[in-house]
Amino acid sequence: MDGDAMRAVLDKEPARFGEHAVDASMALIAPDESTESAVVAALSERDRDVVVIGGGIRKPEPLVTFFEQVVNLVRKHAPGAAIAFDTSR
Repeated sequence: MDGDAMRAVLDKEPARFGEHAVDASMALIAPDESTESAVVAALSERDRDVVVIGGGIRKPEPLVTFFEQVVNLVRKHAPGAAIAFDTSR
């Protein structure tokens, strides 16, 4: 799937949660020098009950270090949130 098609799919996800009365938002992050500031900004918007980390970060073997960085940032900046993993992609 190309980037534009993937973005179109991802843009629909918050509305899908809304159908179940779940207030959801999404942050897309890149494995570069902007990772920490992007994750911290997204987590600082409000308290989170759950943070879902998608398979695009979790599954590819070359991204293991990036995945670990994201998990550690979630634990530090949203300590009360459960961490969930999207397995559909």
